[in-house]
Amino acid sequence: MRLTILGGGGFRVPLVHGALLADRAPGRVTRVVLHDVDAGRLRAVTRVLAEQAAGVPGAPEVSATTDLDEALTGADFVFSAIRVGGLEGRANDERVALAEGVLGQETVGAGGIAYGLRTVPVAVDIARRVARLAPDAWVINFTNPAGLVTEAMSHHLGDRVIGICDSPVGLGRRIARVLGARPGEAWIDYVGLNHLGWVRGLRVAGRDELPRLLADPALLGSFEEGRLFGADWLRSLGAVPNEYLHYYYFNREAVHAYQRAERTRGAFLHDQQARFYAGTEDPAVSALDLWERTRAEREATYMAENREAAGAGEREADDLSGGYEKVALALMRAIARDERTTLILNVRNRGTLAALDGDAVIEVPCLVDANGAHPVSVDPLPDHATGLVCAVKAVEREVLAAARSGSRATAVKAFALHPLVDSVTVARRLVDGYTAVHPGLAYLG
Repeated sequence: MRLTILGGGGFRVPLVHGALLADRAPGRVTRVVLHDVDAGRLRAVTRVLAEQAAGVPGAPEVSATTDLDEALTGADFVFSAIRVGGLEGRANDERVALAEGVLGQETVGAGGIAYGLRTVPVAVDIARRVARLAPDAWVINFTNPAGLVTEAMSHHLGDRVIGICDSPVGLGRRIARVLGARPGEAWIDYVGLNHLGWVRGLRVAGRDELPRLLADPALLGSFEEGRLFGADWLRSLGAVPNEYLHYYYFNREAVHAYQRAERTRGAFLHDQQARFYAGTEDPAVSALDLWERTRAEREATYMAENREAAGAGEREADDLSGGYEKVALALMRAIARDERTTLILNVRNRGTLAALDGDAVIEVPCLVDANGAHPVSVDPLPDHATGLVCAVKAVEREVLAAARSGSRATAVKAFALHPLVDSVTVARRLVDGYTAVHPGLAYLG
């Protein structure tokens, strides 16, 4: 089986490769094709992968190319993890937004809109090429903003594109752990959009254990989201939100924390990864050791500003291991081998949430088999959550419309309608600021 990884020079590619190395079952991936627009990054990651595979019998054959059509032709699965504009673009997203006093995070608020506006045209081009060059391939999308990009690609690939994210997986794992349950034995009632969802129940042997968690202040204070949101607020919600909802519920504190930070997250990662890629050019240096040290620092500092604002402390050691690569592997195995499983994924709504149309991409538990991912029926969201989901989905639709039409006015509308942008005037300045720093937004007329 052939897997093509778009963004193959990306820093987290070795996580996917590590998961593939551990898969010994028949029908596993035997060839990996890395594609990236940056040949230097491809060389660096290829070195890491070669060290990972040393001594592993039956390791997948790895090749690299900067030719997109070559990479896609003959693929069984396409894993998309591109970053249009690179980390410099992410840092600019943050800087422009914070200068206007609004959030610049890469998937939430103004930063997420800017990232989406320059990513959607590229993702749509990829989807069209996949449909032409590898029509039987399944596309697994990890490119952010994951829900928005998955929806854009679904217009050309239908249900053969599925979005993944490690946030719901990590949240469910943490809740199960503090309740003394095995994550694999728990049913997680999770629903929303990507980076905008809530765990409303966690069932073990038919019994919902979430009320026991919400009633126990000590348990609530023993995991990251409990400390991040606070026990009182979680009890008020009657649910545990995805960590990214901290940007909505505590927006003022989050913006202030980002403004006080010495560097934004994007600027930190830009500098950190520049050191990593430069370091791999020395043949005397172990690229794998350098990658592992860099990753440990990266994970430990994840959402540091939010944890500081909430007084949530450091991340737990068990939360530093990622997880999206395991979701990707489980998804591929379920489809390729008809190994039926349940995963929280980004898929078309198909009537699952009555408040949204059938083509809207949502994030919910899905049953996965050889025919793809099928969303599980879920109870309606409460009004406050429905309102937020509908508002953010409306913004996503404006982003898609702006990317399709090239309309600057529609881009302004997308920013202005977002719950975390408080003024049409600010929205106009954001569009001006982003088009000034991003060549990829030159299409907005």
